[in-house]
Amino acid sequence: MVRCSVRSYGAKVPPRERRPRLLLTSELAEELGVSARLIQQYRHDGILTPTMETPKGHARWDLEDVRKQLRALREKNG
Repeated sequence: MVRCSVRSYGAKVPPRERRPRLLLTSELAEELGVSARLIQQYRHDGILTPTMETPKGHARWDLEDVRKQLRALREKNG
């Protein structure tokens, strides 16, 4: 059973240590060894989809999610 904290409005939120850390585009690029501009271009072209977007439109990325997206793209393109 996963324990969750409950916010005052009743939404269950996983404990902080269990939530994946979302990366900035520059941090993701560094982890993948590519430029931030390439990540931005892939996002613009629809190749990569961010895990979340801030209200002002900034992307936040989960590293494992991006790796899955890239793996699927590689498999699709042979």
